[in-house]
Amino acid sequence: MDYIRELRQVVGNRPLIMAGAALLVLNPEGQLLMMRRTDNQRWGIPGGAMELGESLEDTARRETQEEIGVWVPQAALFGVYSGPELYYQYPNGAEVYNVTAVYIARGVTADIRLNPEEHSEYQFFDLSNLPAEISPPVRPILRDLMQRQGPGSARG
Repeated sequence: MDYIRELRQVVGNRPLIMAGAALLVLNPEGQLLMMRRTDNQRWGIPGGAMELGESLEDTARRETQEEIGVWVPQAALFGVYSGPELYYQYPNGAEVYNVTAVYIARGVTADIRLNPEEHSEYQFFDLSNLPAEISPPVRPILRDLMQRQGPGSARG
């Protein structure tokens, strides 16, 4: 997040509109990969802020490789998310209004290697049994995933 880090040096923690991308990673059993974030201890999906000159697709791939050590060459657009539900205040006080392009990759088989600076653990979850402690900007994405793919509802 070098671009955002540089912006923060100028604007401090004031709200920013942050363009980014995320990836829903499903294994062959249809389970969703989630990782526990080290900053808020909540569960999330691979994703992050777009860098200057980068496409949204490239952002999703880069962030996934940085966060879980997996390169996902093929992913389909799942949806674009913005609005009040995508507002987030980081534990350090920095505020963002996310505009996030979300992609989905199915049948992914790979060895997950977490970046320990960003995540402390990972797990594949059945869509009907997602964890309660989900990072707030991910909730509307998972709600849509469950409506389109399987039973149950997002919690927490």
